[in-house]
Amino acid sequence: MKTTSYNPSSLEVEFANIIESLKDQMNDLLENRKISSIEHQLETDNPLLYLTIEDNDGDKHKLVMKLIQKPDDLV
Repeated sequence: MKTTSYNPSSLEVEFANIIESLKDQMNDLLENRKISSIEHQLETDNPLLYLTIEDNDGDKHKLVMKLIQKPDDLV
C-alpha cells in the first residue's frame, strides 16, 4: 500500500499508540525503574512520545521518542 500522507503518517500514529499501550509490559521489563507517565503529540509531522521514568530513588527522567517514516521511494 502506498503512503499518501506523511504529516503524520498513519503508520507513525499507529506505532505511537501501540508503544503507549505497552506501558505495563515495558514496566515489567525495566529493572529498578518504572514508566510513570507517557504523554504524546500525535498530530505533529513526526509523532512524539514523552516518557517519564522514575527510578527507585524517586528521581524522574525524561525520554523522548520521535517516530519517522521514510518516504516509500527511499526504502
